[in-house]
Amino acid sequence: MLQNPDIAKLLLRLSLGILILFHGIHKMIHGLGGVKAMIASTPFPTFFAYGVFVGELIAPIFIILGLYARIAAGVLAFNMFIAIYLAYGFSLSLSKHGGLSWELALVYFIMSILVILLGSGKYAVNSK
Repeated sequence: MLQNPDIAKLLLRLSLGILILFHGIHKMIHGLGGVKAMIASTPFPTFFAYGVFVGELIAPIFIILGLYARIAAGVLAFNMFIAIYLAYGFSLSLSKHGGLSWELALVYFIMSILVILLGSGKYAVNSK
């Protein structure tokens, strides 16, 4: 049986980083109007919306490279937690396909936690 935890960690990092990076690129191209609107309904200032660029552009690049991936995954996990809170309020509402309406953000959150727990593996810029 083939067992290589470093390949698994690489696959986890690449999957998480690349997939969330698309969300960041979309927000960079199309703007943060939706995020700003959600933040406007809270007591926080709307400039906090620009934190999305840290969580969905910078952190994924660090995760992909395996450069301080645990820290970057922590930033992304926080970003996903806030996204779930702002967009869904942790409701138990279901999507039209039967899953939680916020399951994609939850999967990204869980994947981020896994990177924090497992680390980058040997196929990373700052591996040991």
